[in-house]
Amino acid sequence: MSTKHERVYVARLAGTAVFDPIGDPVGRVRDVVMLVRRVGVPTAVGLVVEVPGRRRVFMPLTRVTSIAAGQVICTGVINLRRFQARAAETLAIAELFERSVQLKEDQSTAYIEDIAIERDHTRTWWVSKLYVRRAARRKGVLGFSRRGETFVVDAEAVTGLSIKDKLQGAALVIQTFANHKPADLASALMEMSPERSAEIAAALDNERLADVLEELPEEDQITLLSTLRSERAADVLEAMDPDDAADLLGDMPAGEAAALLELMEPDDANMVRQLLNYADDSAGGLMTTEPVIVGPETTVATALAMVRRQEMPPALASMVFVVRPPLETPTGRYIGLVHLQRLLREPPHEAIGSFVDPAIEPLPVTESLAEISRRMAAYDILALPVVDVDHRFLGAISIDDVLDHLLPADWREQSEIELREEIAAAESAKEGDDG
Repeated sequence: MSTKHERVYVARLAGTAVFDPIGDPVGRVRDVVMLVRRVGVPTAVGLVVEVPGRRRVFMPLTRVTSIAAGQVICTGVINLRRFQARAAETLAIAELFERSVQLKEDQSTAYIEDIAIERDHTRTWWVSKLYVRRAARRKGVLGFSRRGETFVVDAEAVTGLSIKDKLQGAALVIQTFANHKPADLASALMEMSPERSAEIAAALDNERLADVLEELPEEDQITLLSTLRSERAADVLEAMDPDDAADLLGDMPAGEAAALLELMEPDDANMVRQLLNYADDSAGGLMTTEPVIVGPETTVATALAMVRRQEMPPALASMVFVVRPPLETPTGRYIGLVHLQRLLREPPHEAIGSFVDPAIEPLPVTESLAEISRRMAAYDILALPVVDVDHRFLGAISIDDVLDHLLPADWREQSEIELREEIAAAESAKEGDDG
C-alpha cells in the first residue's frame, strides 16, 4: 500500500472495479467480510467480488496489493468457488450497516452508516472508525421525529457491535437491491447465513419475496419458505406464478403442501392443484395459467395496454392469446396468438381477432419437453399455447420455463472448473487479439 495506515470506507469501496496485476478486469467489490468478536476490535479478512456470470466469490485481503481511487488491484490467483459466509463471518454492508450500537460516552443509541478499515504494519485490516447516526429523537409539540445527527467515532467508543438486531439492516439490503433483478437478490441471499436470509425474507413484501423465491434452487426455496409463518407462506405462494408455486409445492412433503394449499385463496389453490396433476416435464407441468388472454373483438390498443403491465414477464409479453369466452383458464375454444410486433403495426382501433398467426399450432397438455423444445426452436418463438382435448386454452409455456428444465438442476451453481475454463478462454482470445 502507498501509506502505512490507509483508511478505506466500506460504502465507497462497494462497486469498485477489481483488476489483476496486468490491468485486466476481474470483477467488482460487493461487500467486505469481517470477523466481529465480543471482545476486541473487528477485523476485515476479505472482499466479496462479483465476477463474470454474476457469481460472487471470496477474495482474501492478503491478495489485495493496492486500493486506490476507483480500483482494487489483486494478485492474479482467485478462487472461483461461490462465496457463502461461514458462521464466524459477518458481511459489513449486508449485516453491519444499520446495526444499533451504544455510545460509551453517554450510553445513547446510534446506527452504523459506514465503516472505515485500515491496514497496520502486520498487514491486518482492522475497523478503526464508524460513521454513525444518532437515534432520532422526538421534537416539538406535534411529536415529529427528526433524523439524528451523524458523526465519526472510534470503533472502541461503542459497544454492542457484535450483538445482532432482530431485523437490523434488512431495509438497507432491500433498498440496495431495489433496482436489481430478483435473481441478483436471490444470489445475495444464497451467500448469507440461513438466519440472515430468513431476516431479509421476513422484511420483503410478498410480491418481491415471490419473485426472489422463483430464482432460487429448489432446496433453498423450501428452506426459506419454511422460515415463514404458514399464513404468510400461503400468501407468498399466491403471489408466485402458478407454475412456479406448483413446482415448489410438488417438491415439499405432501402433508405440508396440502396444508399450505388449504390456506391459499380457493381460486389460486385450485389453479395450483390443476398444475400439480401434470407431469413436471409435460406441457401441463411447464405452463403458466396467467398469460395475456383476450377475446377476438378486443382492440389492438387494449391488447397493447395489457402487455405493457410491469409485472408481465418479457417472454409472455411477446404475444397475446385469443380465445372464445370465458377468458379465464380453462377458457373457451382457442383461436390463435398474435405477436407483439404485429400489434405494433396495426391500427389501435382494429379488432385483434383478424391478426392471429395461423402457422403456430397449440400444444396438447401431455406434450413432452423434447417436442416443446423442438417446436420453440422451429418456430423461433418465446412462448407456446397449451390446449386440452376440447381445444380449450389452458395456459402458455415460456422459454424460461423450458430452460429451467433443460439446464442441469444445479445450473445456478455453475462449477468452478467451468468458470475457470470460461475465463481462461476469454484470456486466450484477448491474448490472440493483442498479438
